[in-house]
Amino acid sequence: MSDKHNVRIHIDQHQFESPNLTTGEALYKLAQVVPGLALYREVTGDREDKMIRSGSETIHLKEDEHFHSGASEKKEITIIVNGTAHEWSKREITYAEVVTLDVPDYPQHPDITYSVKYKTVLTTNPKELSPRATL
Repeated sequence: MSDKHNVRIHIDQHQFESPNLTTGEALYKLAQVVPGLALYREVTGDREDKMIRSGSETIHLKEDEHFHSGASEKKEITIIVNGTAHEWSKREITYAEVVTLDVPDYPQHPDITYSVKYKTVLTTNPKELSPRATL
């Protein structure tokens, strides 16, 4: 007998049917969670609801479980330095922090100056980041 069967769940007060063994990615698609929002599994008691990541990790569902979408608990952006992607969760980044992503021992050698050029999704031409600047 298979452990996999459909269960009734509720996401943002809408009823859905889903396999009891699913993934975060499948739940996000099922509920059409708006990009930029996260999906949370409601918990009982005086605890925070648990965020469900939109990935391939297996999630075990129970009949009549409730979920809701909301702002992500952690906002990260991807910064690419010399072709390597880095996740960044702070609101700003300094010149020294950018350089340290590529040259980890930079704080021990702050007398060395690196040329740092950047652009954002809103800009087309690279700009220079000076050693005393913050983005």
